[in-house]
Parts: sequence; structure tokens; C-alpha cells
Amino acid sequence: MLIWINGPFGGGKTQTAFELHRRLAGSVVCDPELVGFGLHRMTPRPLRSDFQDMPSWRQGVLEVLDLVLREHGGPVIAPMTLVDSGYFDEIIGRLRDSGHDVRHFALLATRETVLDRLAGRGLGRFTSREAAMRRESFAVGKVDSCLERLSKPKFGEQVWTDTLSIPQVAEHVATAAGLHLAPNTDSPVRQRVTQVVTQVRHIRATFG
Repeated sequence: MLIWINGPFGGGKTQTAFELHRRLAGSVVCDPELVGFGLHRMTPRPLRSDFQDMPSWRQGVLEVLDLVLREHGGPVIAPMTLVDSGYFDEIIGRLRDSGHDVRHFALLATRETVLDRLAGRGLGRFTSREAAMRRESFAVGKVDSCLERLSKPKFGEQVWTDTLSIPQVAEHVATAAGLHLAPNTDSPVRQRVTQVVTQVRHIRATFG
């Protein structure tokens, strides 16, 4: 089974993916963004644009996920913002056409909630909100279009996360997918530490 965690930038996709991974035996996280980073690093800076617009990204993600789904025995988790209807069909649609069980979830929240999360992620918690918003200008500029597109029926199931913690979002996704998570025994402090570690690791994967 593939669990694709969609949502706007700052919507909690990566945190939810790794919370599922932590509590779901035999699962693996396959981040499609890493394929894009690799393509960018192979491309001279003046030629770089949104890697999702590169057919090689879409084909590469499709082939990697198809391979892992065929060869890995447990659930596969893919956290990635994907709002283009055609690109959705190229990857998720073709995986389903190949016989794979794909469960798609769009993590949504109000615009204000998403902006608050963007302001507080990474180095944002140590700077002013204005500085954080400048640093997250790309993500901020995409918030409205992401929320609009992902609210459409094609991108179901939608999960509204404004009042949910990361463990609660993961539990909702798992239940909807018919999967059983191990109990969450972490204290609120331990949960926060785990989330910060996940965020730091994601930053390292992005820039390392």
C-alpha cells in the first residue's frame, strides 16, 4: 500500500509521514522531493525551475515508487505537495492503473493556520514573523492555490488539521487506510523533540 500525504507547504506532511513510519511496523518513507533535489543538483542553476515540471521527475518518482511497492513488504509513505491534476494522474493515477493500492490524503487547514506553521518552522521560531515570512516566500506564495486545488474532490481524502496534533493526524490517516498504529506513548515534550529532530533531518536532506 502507498500512502501519499499531500498538502500545502507547511501543512505537516513530513511530520505526519514520519509519525506514521514511527508507529507503523514495516513501513518505509519514500520522499519524492529527493528525486527533484537530485535533478536540480545535476542541472546548471540558470536552467533550474520547478522540478515537478520536468517529465524526468514524474517518471522517476513513478518508477521508484512502483519498484518499492512491488519489492517492499510493508506500507510505503510518500509526503509530497502535488496539486497539478495532470501530474497527479501521471503518478498516482498510473500507480493505481498498475494495480497498486494507493491511499491519498490532503492535509488541509485554514490559510491563517498554514501561515502560522510556516512562520514557526525551521529557523522561524528564532526570528521575527516578518523575517520568517520572507524566508518562506515561495511557500507563502503557493498557499492559496494549494488550498484551493487540494479542496477539490479529485484530491480526496481531505483531512482538516487546524485543531489536530501530528499524532492525531497520523491516527486519522491510518484508520482511514485500515492500518493499525502502535500506541503513542510519548509525552508532549518527547513529541516536540521528535518533531524538531524530524524537521532538522529534513533540512539536512534538502541541503546536504
